[in-house]
Amino acid sequence: MKAVLVILDIIVVIASVLLTLLILMHKGKGGGISDMFGGGIGSNAGTSGVAEKNLNRITVIVALIWLAVIIALGLLARFGYTL
Repeated sequence: MKAVLVILDIIVVIASVLLTLLILMHKGKGGGISDMFGGGIGSNAGTSGVAEKNLNRITVIVALIWLAVIIALGLLARFGYTL
């Protein structure tokens, strides 16, 4: 059971970093933190409607994975399975 907890912890860390990066890559709507980084990948990904839609889909999928793993870890902790 400890192996499952370690794997879930690793998935949470990876999903958290990915989610942060994906959110920062979104096209800025004006004045937000995504505008702080200027050009680069963020502005290039935001120029195409298809690229922005794909970025939205990937962001939602990673967010759902993150949420599912957090819930699983919470349930495991609730029923006494801890490291």
